[in-house]
Amino acid sequence: MLASILISLLAASSAPTPLYAIYQQHWGFSPITVTVVFGIYAVAVLLSLLVFGKISDHVGRRPVLLVALLGQALAMVVFAEAGGVNSLLAARVLQGISTGAAVGALGAGMLDIDARRGGFLNSLTPTLGTAAGALVSALLVQYLPAPTRLVYLVLLAVFVLQALAVLAMGETVSRARGALASMAPEFKLPRSARPAVAIAAPVMFAVWALTGLYAALGPAVIRTLVQSDSVVWGGLPLFVLATSAGLAVLLLRGTPTRRVMFIGIASLIVGVLITLASVSSHGGSLAVTTFFVGAAISGFGFGAGFQGGIRLVVPLVEPHERAGVLSLLYVICYVGLGVPAVIGGFLVVHGGGLVPTTREYGGAVVLLALVALAGLLRGGRRVEHTAVVRSNDLPPAQPTLTPEPAPAAQMARR
Repeated sequence: MLASILISLLAASSAPTPLYAIYQQHWGFSPITVTVVFGIYAVAVLLSLLVFGKISDHVGRRPVLLVALLGQALAMVVFAEAGGVNSLLAARVLQGISTGAAVGALGAGMLDIDARRGGFLNSLTPTLGTAAGALVSALLVQYLPAPTRLVYLVLLAVFVLQALAVLAMGETVSRARGALASMAPEFKLPRSARPAVAIAAPVMFAVWALTGLYAALGPAVIRTLVQSDSVVWGGLPLFVLATSAGLAVLLLRGTPTRRVMFIGIASLIVGVLITLASVSSHGGSLAVTTFFVGAAISGFGFGAGFQGGIRLVVPLVEPHERAGVLSLLYVICYVGLGVPAVIGGFLVVHGGGLVPTTREYGGAVVLLALVALAGLLRGGRRVEHTAVVRSNDLPPAQPTLTPEPAPAAQMARR
């Protein structure tokens, strides 16, 4: 259930991607506005993670998820009734705040139930959600009526059903004091996890920056290559990237973490270089094929890098620290997702245009991947050994989702 909510949240975040071209035609805004609408979501997620990222460790997972799902439902209503750029910005802010509040609680909740499967699903579900949102949205927009409303109404129904399901779920953690104090933004990282985060952060930043490239500029790039205005083409780059990322998570789940990180970095570099070669060509079927091959290889790098980062860090923290640490990792991811995309939109208009900006963006991703490679070579083996030892010491999966007994009840049982 928790994994399905994370899928829905990420699907909703990528659902507007195929629609940006339609909004641009209707309201006549520039590529900068497209990337600002895209990037403001990432900023809202980031701020929400900083404020609400640890609160579920204190008030419980269920209350946070209920409020977040209601916020998502409201965002879908604003999207469906949007009449201009301001409405889109408001919807993306609402969407970002509710997503940021939920992802830490969802990730920690899955780890509460089963530490090993929870780590795997924390890596897999974002890729599944991103892929599903991009493609399903494109198909609904292209082939069914009410193109700017239907996809949001479908997601609205999904979020309402999931909120009802959360009401029926048991809580996975006991309440603890300090909820208000936990909302004060701070970058508090347990000492045990700091070396691992230093290695994982450049990889996770790079792979999510790549996602920002495909989500913000990918639709315009592929339409330039195929000379088509179809929104299905606009949704395909992100779908291919995210689907390949999910495949990487599945295929590499039993592979040692350090090797997963190496595979992720290598795939990212190779895929981006292939993509840039296709963008620099003069179009045609070969360029389109090369573009999607590059997207698939890059996506494999995304899945491997993201999974490897989580697997490297999560075993090194205590259960009560999980939501906060996962939220910090997502802060890194969403800074990588949003900031480069907005800069890219500015350069498309005031720099050299779409193709040169794509080259510069891809070059920056490759550079980040090389920085990550240097960190992995320097300290990855020692960190992986510590993570494996801690992972082997994790408690077995809990058989139910019932709350832990309160101290008074524990004393009575004794």
